[in-house]
Amino acid sequence: MADPDKAVRGAHWRVHCQLMRTAWLIIFLMGAGSRLALADVNTLDAAIAKADSVLTARPRGHRVACNALNEVYKQRDYALLWSHLRVPTPQALAVVQTLRTADAYGLHPGDYDGEAIARRFQALESNSNATETEWAEVDAALACTTLSFVSHLHAGRVDPRPAGFDLAAIITSAVPADILEELATHPDPSAVLAPIEPQFVHYRLLKEALARYRVLAQDPSLTTLPPRPPATLSQGQIYAGMPALRRLLIALSDLPASSVASAELTLDAETVTALKRFQSLHALDTDGKLGKNTFAALTVPLAHRVRQIELTLERWRWLPRLDAGTIIVNIPQFRLFALRSSNDHEADMLRMDVIVGKEYPHTQTPVFAADLKQVIFRPYWNVPYSILQRELLPELRENPRHLIAQHFEIVRGDGDDAAPVAITPENLNALAAGTLRLRQRPGANNALGLIMFMLPNPYNVYLHSTPTPQLFRRARRTFSHGCIRVSDPVALAEQVLRDTSEAWTAEKIRSAMDGKSTLKVPLAKPVQVLILYGTAVATEDGAVRFFEDIYGYDRQLEGLLDVK
Repeated sequence: MADPDKAVRGAHWRVHCQLMRTAWLIIFLMGAGSRLALADVNTLDAAIAKADSVLTARPRGHRVACNALNEVYKQRDYALLWSHLRVPTPQALAVVQTLRTADAYGLHPGDYDGEAIARRFQALESNSNATETEWAEVDAALACTTLSFVSHLHAGRVDPRPAGFDLAAIITSAVPADILEELATHPDPSAVLAPIEPQFVHYRLLKEALARYRVLAQDPSLTTLPPRPPATLSQGQIYAGMPALRRLLIALSDLPASSVASAELTLDAETVTALKRFQSLHALDTDGKLGKNTFAALTVPLAHRVRQIELTLERWRWLPRLDAGTIIVNIPQFRLFALRSSNDHEADMLRMDVIVGKEYPHTQTPVFAADLKQVIFRPYWNVPYSILQRELLPELRENPRHLIAQHFEIVRGDGDDAAPVAITPENLNALAAGTLRLRQRPGANNALGLIMFMLPNPYNVYLHSTPTPQLFRRARRTFSHGCIRVSDPVALAEQVLRDTSEAWTAEKIRSAMDGKSTLKVPLAKPVQVLILYGTAVATEDGAVRFFEDIYGYDRQLEGLLDVK
């Protein structure tokens, strides 16, 4: 099922926890002697104030989490959360174990003091002279770090914006502190935590893949292959590292396990098939040959693949609910996914290849969220000022005939009805000054192709077709100035226009694309578009796909996560 809205989930938790507080109050009144009494409020307040400094690992958010604890304890009449009659509760021990194994969620156990808190509980249990203050301090410390852990699991550890992700409009608040009540009373922390994690199918699949790759990463020799010959290796040729290569491909499930006994040094047909699968899963040319790029991908340490999964899980925690119709573009995967329902199962998606921005800083496709509101058939291309200045204006000054042949024109004013002006030195100066603008008329050679999907955004980045479809045959598709070219614009238009008053069939869409005039069709309701960046994706067939960090965002996010 689709992820329920995080705010709605928060409301559900508050209702549930109000019931839990009532139950706890009854228990407290029946056996107040087993908890701190109201007279010890000052002791607990002091412990809460000290909680952040008590924790040895203090990642981002601990202080905020600790600040929320006063209200949590106040609502439960200052009863401790994690101990009963000077003994840690089973729930406390279960939560501590969850913190100690936070890596199962793609987080770092060392950030949450699970080991240190376990030792403190053991010391208090063995010390009959332990004071209420000491019990209160470990209680508040566990509550504080648990709340940090829950917040990180729910919405990520860092703000997306410094990581290059303009997702501010969809960032939701952290989970309510009331969830501590649930964790303190439920026998299974994982059951409490499951609803706060992203509910996307592909988040769960990737988390499951993380466990598998952690095991694989324990054997660094898997990706230690003998150097390959300088020339690309094709089927039938000899490579001394063939046994090691087969061993790796078997471990990655690209080659059947029955091949493990083969000591043959020839690149055989079965291994070629396995290499093609590996190449497909790593966005490489699927030629079945052992070339430079394939060898480089094969020898990436599996610990690095683990890190790619962790970083992608962090990013997926930033995302909102995926409604029916949501369009997702994963930049390093060069793929678009349009949900036909509120599920993110692959059978419910329209999928297609895309072309994204070049690797240069000024041409990279930005990461952002916007609403698709309009489809434009036979669009004009209004040249962005940055492209005009860097590329087209120098060419226009040197060889205006070339641009005229490509149907560019200088116009005054806004709108498609703006009248062209002559290409004169004065008008070129006005164009450079920004008082005139350059556009390309609709047609088969228009840079936007014959159809554009309009999603207003500050980057002037849109989805559109292309006059150069042959580029989709390339595995690495970084060719645009930032806009996203789609390989099947007719299918995408058919999906986003399906709820409009007119019946937009594939035939009618093609007819509009081949028409004689520009046509703008508003959508019945806006469609959420998420332009994202994840270098690891797990799919329902059990495969895990890894992609090159083409814009360096993995390195950037890793740096942010390592700063405390």
